[in-house]
Amino acid sequence: MRMLVTGGAGFIGSNFARHVLESHPEDEIVVLDKLTYAGRVETIEDLLAGGRCTFVNADITDQERVRETIEGCDAIVNFAAESHVDRSIEEPGHFIQTDVYGTYVLLEEARAAGIERYLQVSTDEVYGSIEDGSFTESSPIEPSSPYSASKAGGDLLVGAFQRTYGADALIVRASNNYGPYQHPEKLIPLMVLNAMAGDRLPVYGDGMQVRNWLFTEDFASAIDVVLERGEAGEVYNVGGPEELPNIDVVKRIIDLTGGDESLIEYVDDRLGHDRRYSLSSDRTEALGWRAQVHFDEGIERTVDWYRDNRDWWEPIRSGEYREYYERQYGTRLGA
Repeated sequence: MRMLVTGGAGFIGSNFARHVLESHPEDEIVVLDKLTYAGRVETIEDLLAGGRCTFVNADITDQERVRETIEGCDAIVNFAAESHVDRSIEEPGHFIQTDVYGTYVLLEEARAAGIERYLQVSTDEVYGSIEDGSFTESSPIEPSSPYSASKAGGDLLVGAFQRTYGADALIVRASNNYGPYQHPEKLIPLMVLNAMAGDRLPVYGDGMQVRNWLFTEDFASAIDVVLERGEAGEVYNVGGPEELPNIDVVKRIIDLTGGDESLIEYVDDRLGHDRRYSLSSDRTEALGWRAQVHFDEGIERTVDWYRDNRDWWEPIRSGEYREYYERQYGTRLGA
């Protein structure tokens, strides 16, 4: 298979591309990525050196470039998205452009080119918050943030193209991913790097927001299974093996980095912050997938990776990221 992986220079997309190239020695990957602040060629340098992965610097909203890049591909896996909730609250328009219009462009060009299979990578956040139990694929979509609303819009387009045009398209929705190559704006790398530096650890609200943590290698294998065995028009949820409040995650990171709980500072909560996410993975597990990495193992591996790969993250923690960090937390910390 020759596969187009959009957003493949980002966190989850690069880990999926790495999984495919390691698990399927005959497959080829074309990575298309706009290289925003969260996408970096450095993340996939090892893949490009292997000869079975090529890179195209382009935006999924650029229909002509997508048309050129898609030629000769058998499948599309779309990771390309603006994905950080806090940034969506600041600038929702960017999210709508990429996550909704960009999805339309990919679907339309896939239809014109006769692409065999299209897989949309989505999020549990489209369901909103749940107090008890777990979301299933038939749960109503009730997004709370501009980010989750834009992802829901893209998902609805996928369903519409499948029903209207008969597209071989399907959706995978994941719980919170963590692991190597995640941008420092997200909770786990933010806390790991701040703790290693002895900086304060800003925790939203009371820190009791519950997330269903999924190691990114497990999610990569789930996408692989769904791509091969899933049914067109269906949605497949992929949840992690454990649910933990954010504050427990932060304290575990402090233990692993040798930090001190005095670094924790509770700050004003995020606007519209969902209280709890939980996904049932029964439909995906019925295809033969199971999560292999439990949180204690995954978080230790993640902390070790950031400790051992300073050359990857050090350039990120300056410039634009520092400006964003000050905007996001500067008025909260020490308030």
